[in-house]
Amino acid sequence: MPANSWPENESYNENSVPIDSLLSDLSVQEELQTNDNALSLPLSRFQNRRPKAALMLTMVWGGTIALHLLSWGSLFILGLTAIFSIHALRIIFARPRHHHKEIQGDLPRVSVLVAAKNEEAVIGRLVKNLCSLEYDQGEYEVWVIDDHSTDNTPQLLTELQQEYQQLKVFRRAADATGGKSGALNQVLPMTRGDIIAVFDADAQVSPDLLLQVVPVFQREQVGAVQVRKAIANAKENFWTKGQMAEMAVDTWFQQQRTAIGGLGELRGNGQFVRRQALDSCGGWNEETITDDLDLTIRLNLDKWDIECMFYPPVQEEGVTTAISLWHQRSRWAEGGYQRYLDYWDLILKNRMGTRKTVDLLIFLLIMYIIPTAAIPDLLMSVIRHRPPILAPITGLSVTMSFVGMFAGLKRTRQDQKTSNYLVLLLQTIRGSIYMLHWLVVMSSTTARMSVRPKRLKWVKTVHTGSAH
Repeated sequence: MPANSWPENESYNENSVPIDSLLSDLSVQEELQTNDNALSLPLSRFQNRRPKAALMLTMVWGGTIALHLLSWGSLFILGLTAIFSIHALRIIFARPRHHHKEIQGDLPRVSVLVAAKNEEAVIGRLVKNLCSLEYDQGEYEVWVIDDHSTDNTPQLLTELQQEYQQLKVFRRAADATGGKSGALNQVLPMTRGDIIAVFDADAQVSPDLLLQVVPVFQREQVGAVQVRKAIANAKENFWTKGQMAEMAVDTWFQQQRTAIGGLGELRGNGQFVRRQALDSCGGWNEETITDDLDLTIRLNLDKWDIECMFYPPVQEEGVTTAISLWHQRSRWAEGGYQRYLDYWDLILKNRMGTRKTVDLLIFLLIMYIIPTAAIPDLLMSVIRHRPPILAPITGLSVTMSFVGMFAGLKRTRQDQKTSNYLVLLLQTIRGSIYMLHWLVVMSSTTARMSVRPKRLKWVKTVHTGSAH
């Protein structure tokens, strides 16, 4: 698979972007809403990320050095590890929520959205798959937003429209901005679904997908549902096998976290959002490079829950080279970090509720702060001839990742009568070695965001269609 493309002509500086439709909607909401729980997101919230990141980096590095110098530093880390261990045990032994299996009453309308740019290799298979779902054809529609493709995608979509009645195509102008978020926002007013489903162009799903996912929305507090992402070309090489294990442990953690009242998260491909919830948040944010992670925070700040499902999964192509993986994961890490920089004050004000706030802050520490603190921790360890002071928390996070990966891989085999535990163990060991790349990605991303001017890029992963 070719490496990801990085079109510089579609980059822009965060301090020079115009006020987009999302923020215009939010500013209107800010004027209209007087409730204490109203979500107020001015434009300034999405600016000045670099100074915030620099301050955060200084605090993490300075705090790590201080812990080495303080006599009670090790006791503090041990106490923190004990607290996190309690949270970890709750996650491990939690029972996933049981969802409604059947739709009660009338079928809610569903709009399936796909933002596509130069996807001639996969667009035909995608449309055939999405237009053949087991659902009343009058109650669901498929929208493909052609983001000014320069290959044969437009011609193929024209032909496909003649074949599939529920297929609708919207073509964006050459000067359209906002990447995937801009494409989704532009077509959203034209859709009629009560539930909005979003897929990538390489997605492939089972025919009963809607019948399995839609019943979950019968719980009124559910604002969104994320299905597990499965790697279609998992057997290709070490990197794709690692991604298979990565998606399994990610979905397992999401299910377990929501089971204890923690935060469920969206993952882009295979996400379903209640229109009412999406409207209340102002649509997709065009000033972030990971629209799914940003929407996750805004939905939870607005008191909506996000559920995660192992079955049915959405199949997608995994990247096959280390370079492609580095670019993709760096973008994910940067987008994930952006949401803390953008919404830190609302998070600390406990707008989500105590359980979700605590869960999110622990996730921040394990996924971002500990990897960022690794460099000063190791340097101080060498200087002072002592073990790394963060070793207990690091050991806990590695153990949790291993346990979660084994459990997640086992859960992906729930349709099999027996599980080969030796195979699962070997897959977990290989996946854990693969996951070590996140330590480098996280630490380098948080450091880079602190010293380099921020530029948002619409990064397109090239799909070949050969994985399915």
